[in-house]
Amino acid sequence: MRTDWRISSINGVLLAAYFIPTWTIIAAHIMAAPVQGLFERPNVGIAFFVSDYLHLTGPAIVRVAWLLALGRLTVVAFFAVFALLLFRPAIRRSGGCDEALGFALGLASLISFVGMVLASRAGEAEALRLHATELLMLLGAAIVPIAERAASPLGEQGANAGSFALDVSVASESRPAPR
Repeated sequence: MRTDWRISSINGVLLAAYFIPTWTIIAAHIMAAPVQGLFERPNVGIAFFVSDYLHLTGPAIVRVAWLLALGRLTVVAFFAVFALLLFRPAIRRSGGCDEALGFALGLASLISFVGMVLASRAGEAEALRLHATELLMLLGAAIVPIAERAASPLGEQGANAGSFALDVSVASESRPAPR
């Protein structure tokens, strides 16, 4: 049975199945009640750091909460675009959906890393474990496409790139030496 699903595609779908509902619910809680949503378990490290260390006022904390919700919804949107692009076989085979997955992994890793560091600074062990777990999942998923690309044999594009480099080197050798 021939399949054109790559390991990174399956891994990305599994990540999307976790992050889309989870981060949408977290962002919805922040949008419904910004301060209360910010002080819930997934965001409590960020909330304590913003309120205790930065000494921000109420309206500024609400702005931070809205920015965090916007960041989480952006990650959700990129994961959703990735999942939708996977249903087109031509896009899936060519790897056209990898860019959306890359943006989702990068932004989600940044948010999780900042949340992990700030939860550590605030002394919130459970939030620290949550963000560390999310960060490890995201970093593991980022390594899979890199290893998959390195393990794949040179395709037509790789052969063309190598021959182009050879042509450039041959052309540079045939030039006369400067006087």
